[in-house]
Amino acid sequence: MEFSKIIAVTGKPGLFEILSQTKTGVIVKSIVDGKRFPITATHNVSLLENIAIYTYEEEVPLAQVIRNIADKEDGKESISHKESNNTLLAYFSEVLPGFDEERVYASNVKKVIQWYNILVSANFDFSTLAAEEAVGSEEEE
Repeated sequence: MEFSKIIAVTGKPGLFEILSQTKTGVIVKSIVDGKRFPITATHNVSLLENIAIYTYEEEVPLAQVIRNIADKEDGKESISHKESNNTLLAYFSEVLPGFDEERVYASNVKKVIQWYNILVSANFDFSTLAAEEAVGSEEEE
């Protein structure tokens, strides 16, 4: 499973892996339950690799944030996304010090932690995030 093929779909819980493309959209597989179905142009879709979290200095790619959580938790599940907002924000400040508390809401943190835990349960290889990120930064130079 490649991070670049994982999406979130507005209105649908969980994460999805893009399997193939069709004329009208894409075929995805739910990472949670393995069900396959089409996603059309009417759905709001976000590629996880295109998501970034605001800090006071820059925007940090979601892949980096997820890798930070994986490093902190040693690749195991983190706290529940159902914890109190204060607990979630305190945890997130350990994972991403200096995140912009005015633009990053508890609901955003909740989603990131939930996505991380979904990836853990799907046995995602977090070491691939380091490799993909290194390749991306070499291309920018």
